[in-house]
Amino acid sequence: RWKVTPAGPCSSSCGLGLAVQLVTCVQILQGKEVLLEESLCPVAEKPLSSVPCVIRTCSYEWSFSEWTECSASCGNGVQSRQDFCLNPLTHQRVNPIFCRHFPKAIVVRGCSAGPCPEQVLESRPHGAGLQTLTPAVTTAAAQGATYRALDLPPSAAPQPQAESSGGEEPKGMLLDVFLTCLCSAGVCGKLFLNATGVINMTGVGSSNCTVAIGRPLGEEVTVSVLESSLNCSAGEVVLFSGRMVWRTGCRKLPLALINSRTNSLVVKQRVVLPGHGVVLQYNSRTATKKYHQDCDKQLFGPRGEIVNPAPRGGGVCRTFIDVAPRHRIALRALYTDLGTGSNQTHFTYILVRDVSTMRTVVFRGRQQFFWQSTGSQAEIEFHE
Repeated sequence: RWKVTPAGPCSSSCGLGLAVQLVTCVQILQGKEVLLEESLCPVAEKPLSSVPCVIRTCSYEWSFSEWTECSASCGNGVQSRQDFCLNPLTHQRVNPIFCRHFPKAIVVRGCSAGPCPEQVLESRPHGAGLQTLTPAVTTAAAQGATYRALDLPPSAAPQPQAESSGGEEPKGMLLDVFLTCLCSAGVCGKLFLNATGVINMTGVGSSNCTVAIGRPLGEEVTVSVLESSLNCSAGEVVLFSGRMVWRTGCRKLPLALINSRTNSLVVKQRVVLPGHGVVLQYNSRTATKKYHQDCDKQLFGPRGEIVNPAPRGGGVCRTFIDVAPRHRIALRALYTDLGTGSNQTHFTYILVRDVSTMRTVVFRGRQQFFWQSTGSQAEIEFHE
């Protein structure tokens, strides 16, 4: 039979570790225990020589390096820092997966190195330039285009440096959103906003091609494959992804019908052989089930405005930002005032989600930030 001695000390002072236990093959002969070769004991029944152990739960936290110098010698630039997950008991870095449930502070922020010699700075009047802008419906936003997102009326927008002078001041934040372009020719990288259309992704000249389809909230997108010349054995494939759908395919695509169940859908195609690809036809219709709240907003393209999305009495409102796949999004908070009362500290905050990686960052109080997406989709949640 197998004999197991008590396990030794745990290999980790906190969290999951391993404890080693001695496993030997023994037999009782004339009242004495005799050690035998392991091959004489049933191999399938041999206990593990190391077992999991937990002494206490670890308390992990995010830690950061120092900020880098401003990227610009004059004018506005960017600073960055490295983040890592830390075990506060051992002060050792651990796998970032241990910190995945904890909000992480910003790793990129704006900075100013003072005015450039040739730059003329003009002060803007209070509240100027914050007029209402309707969402653009262009499929290719100009590089460097911006829009301002504001969640309080322009007439009530205080200056960032303003101090409380008694009475109740409006709470909210002012965002600048910049779009950077990863431009490519042809259909790849475009955002389609019409109610219906045909997208030809054959012969695009690129092994990886991504397009996006967007419609107003309350609608859903359906896509059917009209033609497909993908070589499945060569690893060619097409991927359909959205907030409520994730589907890949290659074979029998002309019979496929994909329903986004929401108002947006991203199509990614990977081909190996020149000239291969798919031809898609998409349509939009009223959603069969309500997937959004009345206070949610949808922004497409380079311009838009967020006006006080949080409902009175508390709740969560979201703003969805979808741009062309060849663009990336950057958010910079110019003004933030989410309240300083002790009863609001843990309940009023803004959460920004990068849809492509599903990583989230939480901002509270008067914290200003600079945030960049890795993809062309972002979600902002306003918790009140």
